[in-house]
Amino acid sequence: MLEKKLELLLKKTDLSVSDQQKTQLIGLVNLLHKWNKAYNLTSVRQPEDMLVKHIMDSIVVSPFLNGSRFIDVGTGPGLPGLPLAIMNPDKEFVLLDSLGKRIRFIRQVLLELGIKNVTPVQSRVEQYQDELGFDGVLSRAFASLHDMLNWCPHLPSQQGLFMALKGQLPTTEIDTLPSEFECVATHELTVPELEGERHLVLIKKV
Repeated sequence: MLEKKLELLLKKTDLSVSDQQKTQLIGLVNLLHKWNKAYNLTSVRQPEDMLVKHIMDSIVVSPFLNGSRFIDVGTGPGLPGLPLAIMNPDKEFVLLDSLGKRIRFIRQVLLELGIKNVTPVQSRVEQYQDELGFDGVLSRAFASLHDMLNWCPHLPSQQGLFMALKGQLPTTEIDTLPSEFECVATHELTVPELEGERHLVLIKKV
């Protein structure tokens, strides 16, 4: 049933997804559903809803990933990082979260689904150091853009972008960004069968 549902959802997008990727995305939903009973990783309970609210909501960002190294801060149970890593096996992803149970779940997913391009890290974001810097700093967890920029300024490379997944476009937050940051683009995202708006906000250091 999940396979059919995923096919229907994907048909409503321009994304090209291989059979192996579909299998991994379904596998991720099944593992999330299984672990959720014991670990309470997400408030979304039904696998069909997870397909829309977690998988599709993550992978619609895939066309906007420019570069080769990405970090998902406050990844929770690996969202949007795991679906994006499945969609982009040629790119490297660091999935960062301070909670051990979430990182344990992600490690199990990598093992069971054979995902090779993800490094899970248990750390607070302000304490995590990276020599190279990232092409994209992803988050759909932060309450505000200001929090994201406040806690993660050390993560992007010189050309790297902050990539914030938001519901409604946070116009006021964008208008009041600190002077050392600028919003370079906003994209309205279309997530099939998802109620409410979705936007991607791209910000860089000036």
